[in-house]
Amino acid sequence: MGRYVARRLLQMIPVFIGSTLLVFLMMYALPGDPVRALAGEQHVDAAQIAEIKASLGLDQPIWQQYLNYLANLFQGDLGTQIGTKRPVAEVIADAYPITVRLGIFAFVFTVVAGISLGIVAGLKAESLRDRGLLGLTLVLISMPSFVLGFLVQYFFAFQLGIANPNVSLEPTNTELLMPALVLASLSLAYVARLTRTSVAENVRADFMRTAVAKGLPRRRIVGIHLMRNSLIPVVTFLGADIGSMMGGAIVTEGIFNIKGIGSLIFDALGKREGATVVGVVTLLVVVYLVCSLLVDLLYAVLDPRIRYA
Repeated sequence: MGRYVARRLLQMIPVFIGSTLLVFLMMYALPGDPVRALAGEQHVDAAQIAEIKASLGLDQPIWQQYLNYLANLFQGDLGTQIGTKRPVAEVIADAYPITVRLGIFAFVFTVVAGISLGIVAGLKAESLRDRGLLGLTLVLISMPSFVLGFLVQYFFAFQLGIANPNVSLEPTNTELLMPALVLASLSLAYVARLTRTSVAENVRADFMRTAVAKGLPRRRIVGIHLMRNSLIPVVTFLGADIGSMMGGAIVTEGIFNIKGIGSLIFDALGKREGATVVGVVTLLVVVYLVCSLLVDLLYAVLDPRIRYA
């Protein structure tokens, strides 16, 4: 197991470098001057622009800028915003906790509701409840998140009046429940369908018939034998979905006026704040890689036949 983890950690290095390099080139090698764009239509002296570029290291070749970024990254320095002169790490630290809370609520709702619905439907495949689940998940998959967000906002906030349409600057856990429901809707649909398909296939497997023949309690048969074999594809999806929730909350945060990572990326792209975008993407890449490793290790827990050398 230790050798496998070490090998996976080494494999993460080229993936991390390739991902961050791609985003870095997209932000700094594209046509346009982020320092001049920050001034808008106002006239700015060329010498002043050159001085700002020199202070931020933007006057160096692109390859040298990226090497400097990696060197500073290992010291915990993600760069500095051009407009506010604030460290990017500090900006992310202000916005990320809200997105983390939103992502946790959405993830828990996805896991609990998605797996539960999938089990209920998979145990009675082709039944009325199974077809109802497939129809519901098809609607969630087909509906864009911004449409669902406005519908949820209109129904719960304006019609029933049980929630505020927008969250406050320091949102409470209750205020984040409605945005989390919207953020989790697509993932919930996929998790429910994956669980339903996997349960429907494994419920007819030989090991299930053997467990029934032994006279084991139904709760043990379903909760241990069936679920451990059915959750492997679901865990694979959930591992990648954690990072998607963190980075894909731009639309949801925009609808509910949440000042998290999503709105931070949107504002940074509009202002050509390359350091902020690269810093956020770097954080998301690390989250993806760590979740991918944890998912691979979890396979051995779910299926004892899986061994890592």
